[in-house]
Amino acid sequence: MFAVIETGGKQYKVTEQDILFVEKLGANEGDEVVFDQVLALSDDKGFRAGTPVIDGAKVTAKVLKNGKGKKIDVIKYKSKKNEKKKIGHRQPFTKVQITKIKA
Repeated sequence: MFAVIETGGKQYKVTEQDILFVEKLGANEGDEVVFDQVLALSDDKGFRAGTPVIDGAKVTAKVLKNGKGKKIDVIKYKSKKNEKKKIGHRQPFTKVQITKIKA
């Protein structure tokens, strides 16, 4: 059984007990979150695709961790102008474990 969910503007194919990193959610560690934007679902009844989402389908997950990713250095440089700028960025994320897929 798997489902395709949408969160943070991205789509993820998930099964039960999967651990994935999604865009930061407003939930604390140990909380349970529900993803109701289920775009597709495959179970013992077959494959179903939503238009755009499947009514009544939910994916429940447990928040394991909130954090920031590795630092990415962004350098802006203009030649012959003596102009350069260095900026760092760390993308926030939420690590979740899928606990239940409900059709």
